[in-house]
Amino acid sequence: MDTQVIIVGAGPVGLTLAIDLGRRGVRCILLEQKEAPQFLPKMERCNARTMEIYRRMGLAQKIRAAGFPSDCPMDVFIVTTLTEPPLLHLPYPSVAQAQAEIAACRDASMPLEPYQLISQYTLEPLLKAVAETLPSVDVRYGCEFLSFEQDEAGVRATVKTGGTTSVLSGLYLAGCDGGASSVRRQLGIKLQGEANLLQLRQALYRCDDLFERIPIGKGRHYHVADAHNSFLIVQDSTRHFTLHATVDSDEAMKAQFEQVVAMPVQYEMLSCAPWRQNLLLAERYGEGRVFLAGDAVHLVIPTGGLGMNSGVGDACDLSWKLAATLQGWGGPDLLASYEIERRQIGGRNVEASRQASRGRRAWRAAYKPNIRDNTAEGAETRANLTRIANVEQRKSNEMIGAELGYRYAGSPVIWPEARGAPPDDVMKYVPTSWPGARLPHLWLADGTALHDRIGDGYTLLRLAGAGADAAPLARAFATHGAPFTVLDIAEAHPRDIYGYDLLLLRPDLHVVWRGNRLDEPAKLAALATGH
Repeated sequence: MDTQVIIVGAGPVGLTLAIDLGRRGVRCILLEQKEAPQFLPKMERCNARTMEIYRRMGLAQKIRAAGFPSDCPMDVFIVTTLTEPPLLHLPYPSVAQAQAEIAACRDASMPLEPYQLISQYTLEPLLKAVAETLPSVDVRYGCEFLSFEQDEAGVRATVKTGGTTSVLSGLYLAGCDGGASSVRRQLGIKLQGEANLLQLRQALYRCDDLFERIPIGKGRHYHVADAHNSFLIVQDSTRHFTLHATVDSDEAMKAQFEQVVAMPVQYEMLSCAPWRQNLLLAERYGEGRVFLAGDAVHLVIPTGGLGMNSGVGDACDLSWKLAATLQGWGGPDLLASYEIERRQIGGRNVEASRQASRGRRAWRAAYKPNIRDNTAEGAETRANLTRIANVEQRKSNEMIGAELGYRYAGSPVIWPEARGAPPDDVMKYVPTSWPGARLPHLWLADGTALHDRIGDGYTLLRLAGAGADAAPLARAFATHGAPFTVLDIAEAHPRDIYGYDLLLLRPDLHVVWRGNRLDEPAKLAALATGH
């Protein structure tokens, strides 16, 4: 075999998968058709859960240093132009303010890491540079994936570099190659849902002094109440901006930018391209030794920032399961659980995006051409649109439940509980230790985060002096060759929050099992490892 895992596509999802596999010692080859990362606007925010994942990979501070300044507010505005009083101003804390709020939080209701605004054209080169430092990762840009074959022994990918075609062999293949995924198409897997809901143009501009000159207040999003669905986004440098609008030409995007900005500025339009809104989910997440992740399996409208962030979640889930299988301790149910766990989250996030998009369409439907008129009718239009937007726009900006509250139901590697599951709300996050959920973040008395005390294997948390004998469970995990440690936390507070003496965690910080007695250690270890 040339490698253990072949990864197709070096967007944020493929790069994240390669880095996490690399840090686990798995050999992988990352293929990317482009010669280098491109300076094109795509995603612009890592959400709280993604930043927690990157923290565990040792990347959070690098990403923050490269992204939107920590003291800049993340406010959202609905405006007629950037120079007129906003119709609605929704304030959101800067990263520094959010970090201060998190530092003071003791009830597990907040993430360990706040969001970070960082443009994809900044994030991709950063991740590429990290991947290239890992001895087991072979990063190949300018290498086009053509096709693959698979059998019980492995996969063979035909690739083209320059004018030369060759075949690479590996044990597994991961298609992280976007919405038009060649890997997905070759598997014959269809996307289901709503396609081509709306076509817009997206343009990237450089305008060095605009951010400092915006008179109505600094923020990250400026939604324009107009006939063109205009939406101005501040990029991480605060010198670049993207504008979305339903206009019919690239040239019209220049005029639209000038109309939204509504003051004389020097600017350059760097790129412009059409894009379509989709709400689609793949019917399957792979087949045999081939897996799919990211936009290859779920396409959302970027209301709520659930696209790339869902893909990073896919990469995190797939990575440790591939590593476990390749290292010999992962049973057959472990890789099988990838689709079971992540497809339900893909569907959840597509639906959350649909709800947020409907909310945005609801307030945009209240637009009338008289919105700027100094008349009673104009005032009524403004008041009505603002009233609706104050409810509906929040659906795009306040989906903390979607980010932190997802859990894996019906997974073969999560211990089932007989009692009813807690409610699932994409707008609200209620901390829970329910099996399948992400372990809620808590600070310990010494100021460290409990998340940071948990390693990359399985961990049994023994809370508040619980006296359970962990030796039988340790022996059971050793039977499978799986990494296992016990972490004793004597403080009472975590036990009060989590509600149980004992919690078994997996490498991705999701809860496998909770209880007060270890009655079936062999069965628990077998289930957790996929046996």
